[in-house]
Amino acid sequence: MNADEKIVLDAVLENVIERDVFRAELGNGHEFTAFVPREGADGSIGAFSVGDCVRVEMSPFDFSRGKITGISNTAR
Repeated sequence: MNADEKIVLDAVLENVIERDVFRAELGNGHEFTAFVPREGADGSIGAFSVGDCVRVEMSPFDFSRGKITGISNTAR
């Protein structure tokens, strides 16, 4: 498996840990830490709050954290 492979999923932000770090939940109930990457912290991918549906990239090797890449197109 290539190290650059990412899994893209939709999640709901459950609560705020820090300014750009959230506790998020997948549709199957799995909870993980979701963060806004530094290049997105300047507002280029939007501001997020609890309850937002977001799209996250996760490594196939570590499902405990994911990078927020933007707002999800699907509603929960």
